[in-house]
Amino acid sequence: MMTRIWMTLLATLVLTAAAGYQSEIEEWRRAREEKLKAADGWLTVAGLFWLHEGVNPFGAGADNEIVLPDGPPRAGAFELRGGQVTVSMNGSTRSIANDSDESAKVGRLTLLVIKRGEKFGIRLKDPESANRRNFHGIEYYPANEAYRVTARFVSEPRKVPILNILGQTELSECPGYAEFRLNGKEHRLHPILEEPGAKSLFYIFKDQTAGKETYGAGRYLYSDLPKDGKVILDFNKAYNPPCVFTDFATCPLPPRENHLPVRIEAGEKKYH
Repeated sequence: MMTRIWMTLLATLVLTAAAGYQSEIEEWRRAREEKLKAADGWLTVAGLFWLHEGVNPFGAGADNEIVLPDGPPRAGAFELRGGQVTVSMNGSTRSIANDSDESAKVGRLTLLVIKRGEKFGIRLKDPESANRRNFHGIEYYPANEAYRVTARFVSEPRKVPILNILGQTELSECPGYAEFRLNGKEHRLHPILEEPGAKSLFYIFKDQTAGKETYGAGRYLYSDLPKDGKVILDFNKAYNPPCVFTDFATCPLPPRENHLPVRIEAGEKKYH
């Protein structure tokens, strides 16, 4: 009798834990899509304009080097001089940092400065972009806890070259590698640190579903920093790069060592 009671209790606990995990993944997916759809999310990225040394005027007029979908015929100008960018609008000029929250506003439009390699560009965000208007949600594999694995983390700091879709290569900090077992075989993934003092590890990977059920160039994944020599890799949270949703992203691509010879049937599928 007691054995039957304990077995029933154990089964109840297992079902409760499974339901809790399903809820966690559902909430992660909801937050992921809400972030994409936000007024400043990736779906709003509607243009990318590379700056040349000197003055780069912008506005809705066709004679501008940066032609905007809205606003006055001539709204202002960006000037690139010796690696520094300034913006002139409404009779005033100020410097504007690259890859920051600093921006220039033209009506509903937001203009931000980015730097990729030695190139400076202007990223345009438009909350009325076609991609945002036409977004129809993301398709996922069914959540499967078998794809939430505990990996041994081996510290091996070094710099690794990461190629992006522009054909540029930049060196990134790689703190080591995560070694894990999946489908009966051992695998490794090498994460990078996106910035000094990063609080998470960023994995750019490609698996055997790429180009079939999932995006051909690969997918992304985050984990917490190692604790007691271990990291949790939850492939149910593997997601598509921004360049899936806009033609104007500058996505990093998976290094060869992160090409996995296994099907990861978890996370986001292709966006159609």
